[in-house]
Amino acid sequence: MSRASVRLIAIASTVALLAVEAIAPPGAHAAPPLPAASAAAATTSKTATPGGVRSVVRDARTGAPVPRACAALVPVDLVALTSVMLGEEQSGRHAGCTDEQGNLSVDGVTPGRYRLLVRPSDTARHGSQWVGRHGGTGERERAQVIQVRGGAVTRAPEVRLDPPGTIVGVVTDAATGQPIYGASVLVVPFLPHPKYGDNGVLTDEQGRYTVTGLGPYHWPLQFTAIGRATQWSGGVANRLLARPVRVRSDRTVTANQALTAGTVVSGSVLVDELATYAQVVAFNTVTGDLVGVADAGSSYTLRLLPGQRVKLRCDCSYRLPEWHRDAAGFDTATPVPVGRAPVVVDFDLG
Repeated sequence: MSRASVRLIAIASTVALLAVEAIAPPGAHAAPPLPAASAAAATTSKTATPGGVRSVVRDARTGAPVPRACAALVPVDLVALTSVMLGEEQSGRHAGCTDEQGNLSVDGVTPGRYRLLVRPSDTARHGSQWVGRHGGTGERERAQVIQVRGGAVTRAPEVRLDPPGTIVGVVTDAATGQPIYGASVLVVPFLPHPKYGDNGVLTDEQGRYTVTGLGPYHWPLQFTAIGRATQWSGGVANRLLARPVRVRSDRTVTANQALTAGTVVSGSVLVDELATYAQVVAFNTVTGDLVGVADAGSSYTLRLLPGQRVKLRCDCSYRLPEWHRDAAGFDTATPVPVGRAPVVVDFDLG
C-alpha cells in the first residue's frame, strides 16, 4: 500500500479555519477505475437486493403530467457522492425520465438515502428543482431525503414543476476587476474532462453568463475558472455558507461574482505509469462538494479558497485512485486545512 505524505508549510501566521448532486452525459472515453470506496460499494451492490423509486411529475399550475423530465437520485452519503469521475456531475448514478403520463420510475437502485434532482426537457416552461416534501427548492440540503430499501419500491413525493427563471451576471478577477473569459457557472459541481469539454455555463469574452431553466427558488451558484479558486456565490468555500440567488418565475435576476486566486495546494506525484488523464481532485470535507481539480504529471498545483478543510484524491494511475493519506475512500481520508499559507501534499503511488 502506498503512502501519501503531507507537509504543511506555514509562510504566514495561522488563519482561523471554518469548521464547520440533467444527468451528465457520458463522455466518449473509457471510464477510469472507481475509487476504492466506490469499488467496495459496487461489490456490495452485487449481493445487495436493489430497490426502486416511483413518483409522478406534474405542472404546478395546471396539474398536467410533464413528460420527458429527468431525475437523478443524488446520494446523501458523502462517500457515494464523491465517487464522481471524469466528466461526471455530482448527481448520482441512479436516474430515470418520465413517460408521457409523467410517471417516473427508477429501478436497480442501491439501498441507501437519496435526494431527488429533477430537470425538465422543456426549460422554457418548467424549471429544475430539488424535490422537497411540499414543493421545490434550489438548495440540496432542503430537499426531502428518500430512503431506498432493498427489494422494495419507495414512493417519492409528487413533483410539481414551477415556471422557470433566469440568472445573468458578470464574472471578474477580484484583483484587477477585469472580466474572466471561460469561467464555469454551475448549480451542481462536476469533474471536468481535459479532452471532452466542459459542462455548465461558460462566460463570454466580457465575463457575462446566463443560467436558464431554474425553478423559482434560492439557488447557490458555484464559480470555477483557470488560475482562480473555486467558490460559491457570496465568495465562500462552503456551499452551506453561500449567498443563494433568488430566482423568480419568468424573470431575470443579476448575480455578479469576483474570483480570487486563493491558496496554492501543490505536491509531487510519484507513479510507475501515469494515467492518460491524471488529476488531483479536492472535495470539501463538510459538504462533499468538488472544490478543485488540477491536471497532474510529476507534480500538480491546485488553487483553493482558504477557510475550509478538503480531502484530496489522486486519479493518477491505472489502478484505483489514491486518497490522502493512504485511505480507502472519502470517509477515511485525512482532512487538509486550507489557510492563507501554501500547502504541500505529496502522493506516492509507487
